[in-house]
Amino acid sequence: MENDSSIQWEHSHDFGLDNKLHENKVKTVFWLTTVIMVLEIGAGTWSGSMALLADGWHMGTHSAAFLIAIFAYSYAKKHANNKDFSFGTGKVNSLGGFASAIALAIVALMMIVESVQRLLEPQSIHFNEAIVVAIIGLVVNVASVFILHDDHHHHGEHHHDHDHNMKAAYFHVLADTLTSLLAIVALLIGKYVGLIWMDPLMGIVGAIVILRWSYGLIKDSSNVLLDKSVKKSTLEQISKALSKKNTVINDIHVWTIATAHQAAILKVTSAQPLNSDEYEGILREILPQLSHISIEIRHDYSL
Repeated sequence: MENDSSIQWEHSHDFGLDNKLHENKVKTVFWLTTVIMVLEIGAGTWSGSMALLADGWHMGTHSAAFLIAIFAYSYAKKHANNKDFSFGTGKVNSLGGFASAIALAIVALMMIVESVQRLLEPQSIHFNEAIVVAIIGLVVNVASVFILHDDHHHHGEHHHDHDHNMKAAYFHVLADTLTSLLAIVALLIGKYVGLIWMDPLMGIVGAIVILRWSYGLIKDSSNVLLDKSVKKSTLEQISKALSKKNTVINDIHVWTIATAHQAAILKVTSAQPLNSDEYEGILREILPQLSHISIEIRHDYSL
């Protein structure tokens, strides 16, 4: 298809994003997370602290999620101009975010299971070693949050501008930050007050928050992957705008094909139809992110 010279393409169908900046930031956070993972697993093994070992493997799942994000950016860039993908590789972004959200949910469920076990069977905790390493982990996680925060915040201003891959990475470092913070609080209470059960209780609280983040990301990214239509009110707005031009909509589909890009397919009927450029102009006023439009126009003099 790429070498078919008989097709005269009017425009590029690469509706992905240049995510080089995002990719570099995720790589930085990946290495920070991996270093802390090795530190926690090593310290946990040396001190015999199951809490540190558990958190170390928890960090390992996030490192794996960051690898998914990095792969998604790389794959999308590599196949950006591949005509085998009808609307480019923009949805790879959402696919990476969806996969990472599933991983996030699995981590949260594992945290709940382990925390419940610790509530039923309390274990001794090496508080001093655990607190020191947890603080180091918190500092690195906070740094990671700041590295990813600006881009996530910017894309959060508009619903359709979400880079789901970046959002997933951001939620993973937030999850790590939350678990480190809760762990420090629980360890301090356990050490100085003696309430050892606070450690697993905080784990359950953190897991519930993480599950909520995961659900929201799964919902957002799956809407894109499943070609969910724009809101019914938007379709009605389009219908009203075209009716003023004596045009009836017989069929319409509007969906997201990539971050900040939408596509539309319409079949319209009119006794005095406008040309396709005029219809496109009306649609773009309502849908400013519209990047690909296909319109079938029919004459019906009985209207």
